[in-house]
Amino acid sequence: MSERALTDSPGRLRGDLAASFLASRVTVAAAAVAVILVAAAVLAPLIAPTDPFNPAANFLIDSLTPPRFAGGDPRFLLGADDQGRDLLSAILYGLRASLAIGAASVLLGAALGVGLGLVAGYAGGWLDAMIMRVADVQLTFPAILIALLLDGVAKALTAGANRETTAFGVLVVAIGLSFWVQYARTVRGSTMAEKGRDYVLAARLIGLSAPRILLRHILPNVMGPVLVITTINLAIAIITEATLSFLGVGLPPTEPSLGTLIRIGQNYLFSGEWWIVTFPSLALALLVLSVNLLGDWLRDALNPKLK
Repeated sequence: MSERALTDSPGRLRGDLAASFLASRVTVAAAAVAVILVAAAVLAPLIAPTDPFNPAANFLIDSLTPPRFAGGDPRFLLGADDQGRDLLSAILYGLRASLAIGAASVLLGAALGVGLGLVAGYAGGWLDAMIMRVADVQLTFPAILIALLLDGVAKALTAGANRETTAFGVLVVAIGLSFWVQYARTVRGSTMAEKGRDYVLAARLIGLSAPRILLRHILPNVMGPVLVITTINLAIAIITEATLSFLGVGLPPTEPSLGTLIRIGQNYLFSGEWWIVTFPSLALALLVLSVNLLGDWLRDALNPKLK
């Protein structure tokens, strides 16, 4: 995206984005689903029938109760899990945990990657080479493997701490540090292209410092690709968190995310309690699909070659 598109005509850009958004029924539907799921997660304490984290509100005698429409107890719309927790409530709180971890890890990865990309692209030389070589090494490892490695290291360093109090932070750091490379490489390329433009040369001429030039002049003009990567990485981060929780290295069963609920449910799938794994899986699939569709639309809408 050109500098003019971002600075000279922001109203026109917003109008083009709005028109592109409303012209796609799939994108509008995806946005509606995403908004509903996010709102349900944020309002979980208000709309959930019970608190799945409160042992006093859950009874083992209610465990494995089928959904209401399958002849189960009317109190449990989607049934109950192995601990007697209302599955609808557990899904709402699980959505909240998955979204919080995904958003926090993406923000961490974006902050680190954008900062390193700006420095590498503007400074060049040995600093650029060092940052990019580290990025190349990390690209040889899958994100899930890096997250597992960092998760193991973090747990070893916090061995004396309660897992329930450290699991959230460990997941955010583990997932966030596995995503910075995409931001760094993209921002580095955009910064190298922007630093030779007239407005940057003029800023240097009047004596502005490098940090001020980077933050006030170059950063706003490289944010288009960053927004696209952030949207797509949010879906990937949610899937990564669900994978880690499914493997047993994510959130504990007492504070489940969607991945934890799926891991618990798959133990009962072949014994007939299908609802424990089915409904959390559907919620995860809808969330990831809607975010991915929004990311695809944003990528196309901000691509000048498609206009």
